[in-house]
Amino acid sequence: MRYLVTGGRGFLGRQIVCGLKRAGHDVATPTSAEFDLTRLDDAVRCFETVRPDRVIHSAAYYGGLGINGVEPATIYYRNITMGANVFEAARQVDSIRKILVVGTACSYPGQLENTMREEDFWAGPVHPSVENYGITKKIMSVQGRAYRKQYGLSSSHVVLTNLYGPWDSYNPHRSHVVAALIRKFVEAKQANAADVRLWGTGRPIREFLYVEDCAEAIVEAADAYDDSELPLNVGTGIGTSIKELSETIADVTGFAGKLVWERDKPDGQAVKVLDPARARTHLAWRPRHSLRDGLAKTIHWYEAHKAEADARW
Repeated sequence: MRYLVTGGRGFLGRQIVCGLKRAGHDVATPTSAEFDLTRLDDAVRCFETVRPDRVIHSAAYYGGLGINGVEPATIYYRNITMGANVFEAARQVDSIRKILVVGTACSYPGQLENTMREEDFWAGPVHPSVENYGITKKIMSVQGRAYRKQYGLSSSHVVLTNLYGPWDSYNPHRSHVVAALIRKFVEAKQANAADVRLWGTGRPIREFLYVEDCAEAIVEAADAYDDSELPLNVGTGIGTSIKELSETIADVTGFAGKLVWERDKPDGQAVKVLDPARARTHLAWRPRHSLRDGLAKTIHWYEAHKAEADARW
């Protein structure tokens, strides 16, 4: 099977590529310098050049609360145009039989307070703090149904929880919470700092999945899940407060100072945890790493590659 993975050299994409190759597939990973997916002609040229059987669309422009506040329009434009062009280009290239869209838990309604089930995907608007990103991924589930109905193009949509691991973005402008915290605590330990200042109250509940585990689920879903009606949650189902996460990272890094919470900074959504029940039905996959084990591997990698990791955009 020949796969094309958009974003195949990024944080998650490189792990997807490794998983596909282990499974014996041929994989192409064109870069944005070669083909700009925000341009339809480039997307068509990309797919015509590679002529894949299947496409995994993992490319995205994203980040944490900081970049969502500073670049909301850029995040929206890049992701909405890439998503639209991937589907339109794919239907024009007759080799392509299926698209798997890598989505995000940010697409779920912001008012949900319990674990998020796929049946509730359209139960309300996304949280205002991430609407510019979450809605672009959410609309791709509509595209999947539309292109299956009109053109017979098979597609499925996986919804990912918060990921962490090697090769993530540790740049403060783009980093998500785990990467941002790892950098803070590693640098505080190196500087013998008395404290680390953290955004918000520490009360929000989030779910965290090691990137290699996530990639294994995506590789399996690309073959085993073919449903355009409902997305498929990929997560652990285990909620962890930001306070507990911070304390665990402090412990693993060996930081013994004080945690200072800047309560005037935003918390975001109160609870965001995926219900993994349908994935357990449709996939044989189960995550292999506990949160502490995954954090330990990630911190070890970051300490060994800090200069390179900090410079990566």
